Amino acid sequence: MVNTIKLPVGIDSFEKIRKYDFYYLDKTKLIEQILKNWSEVSLFTRPRRFGKTLNMSMLRAFFEIGTDSSLFDGLYISQNKELCQEHMGKYPVIFLSLKSVEGLKFADARYRIIELIGREAQRVEFLAESDRLSNNEKAQYKALIALDNGKYSMDDDILVSGLQMLSHLLYKHYGKKTVILIDEYDVPLDKAFQNGYYKEMVSLIRGIFGMALKTNDYLQFAVLTGCLRISKESIFTGLNNFEVLSILDAQYDEAFGFTDGEVKQILKDYNLSDHYSEVKEWYDGYHFGNTDIYCPWDVVRYCKSLCADPT
Repeated sequence: MVNTIKLPVGIDSFEKIRKYDFYYLDKTKLIEQILKNWSEVSLFTRPRRFGKTLNMSMLRAFFEIGTDSSLFDGLYISQNKELCQEHMGKYPVIFLSLKSVEGLKFADARYRIIELIGREAQRVEFLAESDRLSNNEKAQYKALIALDNGKYSMDDDILVSGLQMLSHLLYKHYGKKTVILIDEYDVPLDKAFQNGYYKEMVSLIRGIFGMALKTNDYLQFAVLTGCLRISKESIFTGLNNFEVLSILDAQYDEAFGFTDGEVKQILKDYNLSDHYSEVKEWYDGYHFGNTDIYCPWDVVRYCKSLCADPT
């Protein structure tokens, strides 16, 4: 019998995949690995379309206070009941995806970052009325979400310290340190290089990361993802508290992309096992750590095409 569960081509929201019954190959072991191999800041570099955003969405769904624990029912991480009891839904989470930060001019890209921080701050608007924040702290929060003619109006000082400030305010409200997730951290730098304002963007990102990831007493841990490894001499100057985990590292070699076993599983689930040889020939082009890895976007798209047209 052919599997009728929808295949999630282009969907990178863990909550949407789980809530609306899309097919999901379980990557929740990553949660356990991050907690057991704890680093204050972990940077994962992987190629595009290898599930980075989906995994970051999963981390947010697991750690954030108020999470829907049923999203993880039946998945690997749910078997570790002690870990789930200690960490699931226990932290305030700040989640930024920088994939949309671009512009022909630095001012345009800079505003995209302001907008992202402002919207993430607005997501926790209860801080404006929190009885655990002082009047000065409430004023700081209002500065993060202040609008001028419909646009966020952060000055440079607030922009650079915005993530640290927000993590501090969340800590004051909840009494728990903050998990910071930054997806596609390198996109603003790549676009800046292409459009001639790389130095300005490096300076801005260095300032934001320095405040949020290094001199931040309210940080529990942070996870960053990107395609490129930017040198420590640029944005990571002074950040000696982070671990870079590239495709060469065996530690997380199965966390991003599909393993051979996972490809066989998805093909079996959709009665497509006869197509394994061409899937392996076309999409088994990567080697992460000690493992052969397939591009998940290509595999899922091909399976969906075959389900629609077996010829």
